[in-house]
Amino acid sequence: MTDPRYLKRTIVKDVVSSRFLPEGFRDIRVYLPPGYNELLSYPVVYCQDGEQFFNFGRIATIANQLVLDEGIEPFIIVGVDVDIKMRTAEYAPDGGRHAGYVAFIGEELIPYVESKYAARREAGARILAGDSLGGSVSFHIAITYPDLFHQVISLSGAFYPVSRAIAEQAEDLSRLELFMIVGLQETAFKSDRGVFDFVAMNREMKAILDAKGAVSHYGEHDGDHVWGFWQQHIPAALRTFLHPEA
Repeated sequence: MTDPRYLKRTIVKDVVSSRFLPEGFRDIRVYLPPGYNELLSYPVVYCQDGEQFFNFGRIATIANQLVLDEGIEPFIIVGVDVDIKMRTAEYAPDGGRHAGYVAFIGEELIPYVESKYAARREAGARILAGDSLGGSVSFHIAITYPDLFHQVISLSGAFYPVSRAIAEQAEDLSRLELFMIVGLQETAFKSDRGVFDFVAMNREMKAILDAKGAVSHYGEHDGDHVWGFWQQHIPAALRTFLHPEA
């Protein structure tokens, strides 16, 4: 049974205006940690597929547990919602809405969050997180805005050939640190782009990242391309970048 303390969560729904997105705005949801105080400053985890991270990943409940029971420094979570019909267009680097979405994150979402909430304004306090294509777009955002982001959580990242080619072209990724996992049963996943071996895909991406100087915390585990698998590894992902208070 889940400890009732973990379920007392403060989640604010908000809207960010945008000149880069065709709709002119994007819905976000913001988790504020226990004891949130506007006079302090907090690290922030920026999640693609925001609604799914909260509903299926249970990231707010996990965050409460880490803060309340493990002494992890309190942190904010910003979930960026996505229209499932536009997801590939926004998240895939060859998608028609990709450039606009990446610019929205780097040039609109970050300034908005850091002006409205008590968010720490340094690259070491910003973490990008995503599952599947959300993991790959997090990587692309990080390399597009290297002064803003150094840390990426990729859960079964969909590093299709176009993403790997972009990584290959990068000169130096030594400032980048990634938490990467993939499920050993993800060897024939049917995506909207065909059937792919996600294990081979992530192994190849890790090799490219290693060659470019990035730090990768890489793991292969029993699991499939589903939230039930990813949810199990969210605590470890967060612990990688968020540490106990001194």
